[in-house]
Amino acid sequence: MKSAAMAAMLAAARTPAAAATTGLILPPRLRQGDMVGLIEPAGFTDDAFDLDLVKETISAMGLRPKPARHLADRHGYLAGTDADRAADVNAMFADPEVRAVFAVRGGWGCARILPLLDFATIRKNPKLLVGFSDITALHLAFAAKAGFTTIHGPNASSSWGSYSWEAFRSVAFDAGTPTFANPQGHEDRLVQRAGRIRTFRPGTARGRLLGGNLTVLAALMGTPWLPDFSGAILFIEDISEQPYRIDRMLTQLKLAGMLDRLKGVVFGQCSDCGPAGASYGGFTLSQVLQQHLEPLGIPAFQGGQFGHVANQYSLPLGVQAEMDATAGTIRLLEPAVA
Repeated sequence: MKSAAMAAMLAAARTPAAAATTGLILPPRLRQGDMVGLIEPAGFTDDAFDLDLVKETISAMGLRPKPARHLADRHGYLAGTDADRAADVNAMFADPEVRAVFAVRGGWGCARILPLLDFATIRKNPKLLVGFSDITALHLAFAAKAGFTTIHGPNASSSWGSYSWEAFRSVAFDAGTPTFANPQGHEDRLVQRAGRIRTFRPGTARGRLLGGNLTVLAALMGTPWLPDFSGAILFIEDISEQPYRIDRMLTQLKLAGMLDRLKGVVFGQCSDCGPAGASYGGFTLSQVLQQHLEPLGIPAFQGGQFGHVANQYSLPLGVQAEMDATAGTIRLLEPAVA
């Protein structure tokens, strides 16, 4: 049974908003039977059974998977050499039969291949790039250098529960403009704890969606691979980072001037981000976020359903959106695909 949040999201997707982003290129929407590329630009998956599950997942979407040439390669903790991983990305965007490109997994390594990507070819062949975690490096570089929408959503090897699938289908297949809201909890409690949000600054804000994994974003500061965040709604998430490390990365964004140029901030899920051991004198994650986000004076909330979790939104980078920090929602104001 679909949750109330999912029903609201799907209802909103049936009535697209009329907003438009000047200069944003929209890749073609996905259709049943389309061929999509499978790449591993970061960590490796060299187990044939795991790769079979990935291919079956793509087929269950009604799509045809096309593995990259070096998909099953391994080079240390990477899925092949930098040159080979970059070649796979370039080949998928140059291939006229491929309609979208899915990252199988994240890990680490996308930033290493950015100088090797053929952005002239990529710009000429706009198609959806789908994935999250370390794929953030590609999303941000594409926003800076390619000028078309990509989707921060589940990797091809993710669990793809009904919530994730319906969210992705609405954006990528239906060209919808959903309102993303957390699924409602069904715990045996007087007061539900699952799916809750925490508002740091109430209100609504509009701007183009930009963001992804906080660690990856912070590591790209000072490089030519970041887009202009002026007037943007920043969405960020992370995994296995202690509060002091989140503090350090947000401080870096603040000192670089990025946070002062934003219209709003949504912090998603931070899986396994508590302090190590007993830390009676330390800050919690929410306290760190409050210290950084409240002084900005812009709408901000914590708890959006995206990140290293089973069910997550599909957030298209570059499109205009409206966030409501009181309700804890993100509403797309324009389609992400044509």
